Amino acid sequence: MAFTTLTTNQVSFLEQHLRGTGRAMSAAQARETYGIMNIRARMTDLRSAGLRVRKSVNSKGNTAYAVSRRDVFGLQSKVFA
Repeated sequence: MAFTTLTTNQVSFLEQHLRGTGRAMSAAQARETYGIMNIRARMTDLRSAGLRVRKSVNSKGNTAYAVSRRDVFGLQSKVFA
């Protein structure tokens, strides 16, 4: 299994990779591509930091997560550096 080595922590990477891009990431994709074993916990970290995290379930029952561009206060500034 080959995956991309992250140079930042997982929460910062997910914020940068998903926030406001319209992309979604499933648990399988996070695990296989980026080595993030528990994406649910990382999404909880983003939520507790004040970001809006959307969760969708496709017809196969797989869950994918996306992050809105604006946080719960309506700001677009970065939360994690």
